[in-house]
Amino acid sequence: MIAIEITQSGGPEVLQPTERPIPTPSPREILIRVHSAGVNGPDLLQRKGLYDAPPGASDIPGLEVAGEVVALGNEVSHFTIGDRVMALIPGGGYAEYAVADERTTMHLPDGLSMAEAAALPETFMTVWVNLFQRGQFKAGESVLIHGGASGIGTTATMLAKAFSASKVFTTVANAQQQAASLALGADVAINYTEQDFVEQVMQGTNNQGIDVIVDIIAGDYVSRNFQAAAMNGRIVQIGVIKGPATQVDLFPMLVKRLTHIGSTLRSRSQDDKAKIIAELESNVWPHVRSGSIKPLIHRTFPLKEAAQAHALMESGQHIGKVVLTLLH
Repeated sequence: MIAIEITQSGGPEVLQPTERPIPTPSPREILIRVHSAGVNGPDLLQRKGLYDAPPGASDIPGLEVAGEVVALGNEVSHFTIGDRVMALIPGGGYAEYAVADERTTMHLPDGLSMAEAAALPETFMTVWVNLFQRGQFKAGESVLIHGGASGIGTTATMLAKAFSASKVFTTVANAQQQAASLALGADVAINYTEQDFVEQVMQGTNNQGIDVIVDIIAGDYVSRNFQAAAMNGRIVQIGVIKGPATQVDLFPMLVKRLTHIGSTLRSRSQDDKAKIIAELESNVWPHVRSGSIKPLIHRTFPLKEAAQAHALMESGQHIGKVVLTLLH
């Protein structure tokens, strides 16, 4: 099969097509003929040598795929040959075939294309875990989503709105992303190149601050999040695009009784991931089937143009997800 490998740590140009053996599914795995594969922030970190694949996982990047089941392990009970599926995988998505544990594989909800389905597992699971499970978001609370135009940001905006946030704030990089974020359901989209998000959320909440903050940025945003948070606010750290927080004033955290937590999805057990999927199927899939929530696709690239897909992601100019597609 054709796959995209990371030839060495570096820029997008280190992603190169290669030939690899088609993987063989283990007893609880299925083999998927990949139609589309999502591109995610962790893929970029892995390419740079900053986020190694877990032990036993493929060194090929790619954490989510959609396609057709072509082979089954002998203990698989929930899928049959020919099923149209999407899956969260620990690696191996940038390829013509990928294996997935049946516990982290889902049948395609009606109304989704393969490209949309490939844009769903990693992002929707990450948002569900961090905004709803760990961030304990409840209807009527306010939410601030940093990186509002990213795959995570657009998904979090749609889900916060669907589950009755009192007010959704996002931070974005330009006027085009601002308009797109508002169209997705944000009440206030803050252009961080021109506006201070702490000032904007305080103005927009009558100086009460934000109940739940979802942050993929880190760096100096950590202290500013503490300033922007409401009493008993929760800050969920799911990315560190700006790197370490070198100077953090913890006093607002104490005064406001804040909770600052973080998590990654990739290292969780398959059973943990299966529980997340079960919650998504109960709570979110009805919105997906009705068409009220759908992954936002910015652009698709052929598999062999994975380097160009990464370059676009790093430019920060995308709105929604970038997806690799394979023609069969």
